[in-house]
Amino acid sequence: MSDILIVEDEDVIRKALRRLLEHNDYSVQEASSVAEALANFTLDDFDLIISDLRLPGAPGTELIQQTESPVLIMTSYASLRSAVDSMKQGAVDYVAKPFDHDEMLEAVRRNIEAHSEDKAENGSRPRRKGLRGQPQLGEMIGSCKTMATLYERIKKVGPTEATVLIHGETGTGKELVAKAIHNRSSRADKPIISVNCAAIPETLIESELFGYEKGAFTGANANRIGLIEAADGGTLFLDEIGELPMEAQARLLRFIQENEIRRIGSVHARIVDVRLICATHRDLKTMAREHEFREDLYYRIGVVRLELPPLRERGKDILEIAEAVLKRCCDRLGKDEMYFSPKAIQAITTYIWPGNIRELENAVERAVILSDGNEIDNDLLDIDLELVDVSQMRSKQKPADNKPRKESEPASKPKNNALDPNEDLSLEDYFQRFVLEHQDSMSETELAQKLGVSRKCLWERRQRLGIPRKKTSKTA
Repeated sequence: MSDILIVEDEDVIRKALRRLLEHNDYSVQEASSVAEALANFTLDDFDLIISDLRLPGAPGTELIQQTESPVLIMTSYASLRSAVDSMKQGAVDYVAKPFDHDEMLEAVRRNIEAHSEDKAENGSRPRRKGLRGQPQLGEMIGSCKTMATLYERIKKVGPTEATVLIHGETGTGKELVAKAIHNRSSRADKPIISVNCAAIPETLIESELFGYEKGAFTGANANRIGLIEAADGGTLFLDEIGELPMEAQARLLRFIQENEIRRIGSVHARIVDVRLICATHRDLKTMAREHEFREDLYYRIGVVRLELPPLRERGKDILEIAEAVLKRCCDRLGKDEMYFSPKAIQAITTYIWPGNIRELENAVERAVILSDGNEIDNDLLDIDLELVDVSQMRSKQKPADNKPRKESEPASKPKNNALDPNEDLSLEDYFQRFVLEHQDSMSETELAQKLGVSRKCLWERRQRLGIPRKKTSKTA
């Protein structure tokens, strides 16, 4: 059983969080301030410390310097800039309030497991550097659950000679995955040749891949080595292999089966030692079933299949990637260190990024070029928050309880309006009670500020919890 310390000055949130963790088999202690935590507990005894950022007296980040245990910071959306700064000071993670139970439990599980692995590898509790934006594998950045699984599979498949098929949307970084696999193989000191099959005209693809002999066709004035042969001893990465013509697919299948190629116009085959990694954003299995892609080739290249998630499904990785891109752009353009404003952070983390990492890189670079100061605001990123796919975001969230609630049915107002810290309230209950109790006396803006969320977030939670917004009657 893992030991967790909660440092939170709001009784309702602290006790609700304690019940949530204890219900999931964690041993929990609590304190209301940094001073109380230091006075009553030995911080290094805990597997994880969860602390609010803003506390009476010293801020929650003060705990980072006092312990080798991992510290997870809680903060409101209005203070996301501070959350990012806390990560740079050494916090292992942050969770924005108000948060879902599943989000908190996943963050707790992930960070305790990561800390346990570090202890096992190093034999002691490691001091965290607190350098946010550092790559997790090669040039790849991110630590969400899907990416952690991807890293493990890359580590396993890298040292082998297996052919790998990487599937993911355009702009997700499939070439980085291929390079990570190559760099973990015995061929790391040899070249990796990358070929975008969609960028080469259909009439030239075979000659580009396999090479040709002098006189093989009009314009072939000299012998030319193909890209497969150029990768001899190393790795060949075929991006967008789903765009490969059928004739080239047949020749590629021969190369995979026999490790040999024949230049166009030549009668002699050449043996090559090449590891093949392929990538596509298309559904090759469906294409094979519809005879748009060779079925035998599909099974040959898909010995190991790796799925690369779209950027919109990578949670806090989005902000981590954005900051790494921002630093890289500043260095390349000779700009002083820059940072995102809270509104820009909210835009980055809520936008659905249909163009994935490539779109994010373009948005950040444009903002760096156009910015006159060190702070990048939402308008420079050119992200329209009204275009965020709210319905998609809400569909991923679980209902607050197991009982379905009709859309027209308002949430019943609790009989006892007092927020009793000892009452069995979940965080969702706390949010619901606070809104019901204060919505008659506060505007939506004031409610959002008190809860530490944006007006948009308040609206989304109203919809999900079935709390209709009361319309005030207009006076003449």
